[in-house]
Amino acid sequence: MFNRLYIHVPFCREKCHYCAFVSTTPKHNELVEYPALLNRELQFHTNEAGPLESIYFGGGTPSLLKPEQVARLLTEITDQIPIRKDAEITLEANPGTVDLISLKAFHDAGCNRISLGVQSFDDRFLKCLGRIHTTEESFQAFHAARQAGFDNISIDLIHSLPGQSLDQWRTELQQAVKLSPEHISIYGLTVEAETPFARKYPADSPELADEDLSADMFEFTNEFLTGSGFDHYEIANYARPGYRSRHNSGYWQRDGYLGLGVAAHSFLRDGYGVRFSNPDNLEEYRRGVLSGLLTRVEEQKLTQSDAMAEFMFLGLRLADGVSQHNFDQEFGLSFEDAYGSVPADLVRLGLLDQTGERLALTQRGMLLSNQVFNRFL
Repeated sequence: MFNRLYIHVPFCREKCHYCAFVSTTPKHNELVEYPALLNRELQFHTNEAGPLESIYFGGGTPSLLKPEQVARLLTEITDQIPIRKDAEITLEANPGTVDLISLKAFHDAGCNRISLGVQSFDDRFLKCLGRIHTTEESFQAFHAARQAGFDNISIDLIHSLPGQSLDQWRTELQQAVKLSPEHISIYGLTVEAETPFARKYPADSPELADEDLSADMFEFTNEFLTGSGFDHYEIANYARPGYRSRHNSGYWQRDGYLGLGVAAHSFLRDGYGVRFSNPDNLEEYRRGVLSGLLTRVEEQKLTQSDAMAEFMFLGLRLADGVSQHNFDQEFGLSFEDAYGSVPADLVRLGLLDQTGERLALTQRGMLLSNQVFNRFL
């Protein structure tokens, strides 16, 4: 079963230098034909759907779709699957691909939340990242989204960029807060293998931020944004009260979700859960959808041990942490039954905080989150 829907649009005008996601420049009629494939794939799963809490168009660059394509696809979804009247429907958009007319049309189509891939408010860093937009276009896109009727806008920013100083990062955050978005996602740069960045910036490159500078940027971000009225509700995410990303929160709480499209991942709540993904090749995906025999890639039926580990390392990403009551309800065990002294050890080390029946990462624990998560694997 699933109650969230993710739709992957694997097309970009140009591939960013740091990006390791599955995306490509559309050829011929690929962008025109793609929504029909998504609808055809959805038909394979309609009997597994509960009322949809959220829909998320991610990518790639979903804003390369025409608003009428999004409108038609949303109509096809609601014709086949029950959807809550207050469902959160998010569209990711590159600031260089939208204007007031298109944003108004996306809003009219049914999208009620937009996530702008700003990444930086400095043209030098945008060029370094290989983004197709400018700082001015980010400002224009944000204000156009407001004018188009969006009252729930998220922006993405990346810190620890090559050559970036703490003062420059401070300026980035000041620009972000000045716009007054409802939500901000903050990511530290990760140099992924087989990307242009990996070739240009090897692990020992002096231009990359060291661990101390990255930690300073993380800590300053938390101090500055919480001081500006944002709730630090997840390791990389900040929101005004009432504006947490409902869709992404579902991921961290192990809600079932279906991923449609090339390379999309799914998690269906069957037993302890089943995870799988779609082929990452567009032609292979097309053949599978049209034949009705779409291959599930890397399908994994979770064991109780797998599910418990996910409960911990996904749930601990949230500032609210994990609940002993919920763990016991799902698995019939206490944290100590499952993990012995590990939780108490992490509390003693100052990486976890225990309040009543809940465990949550401390600020230091967020900085060292991977080390904490590994203790539950």
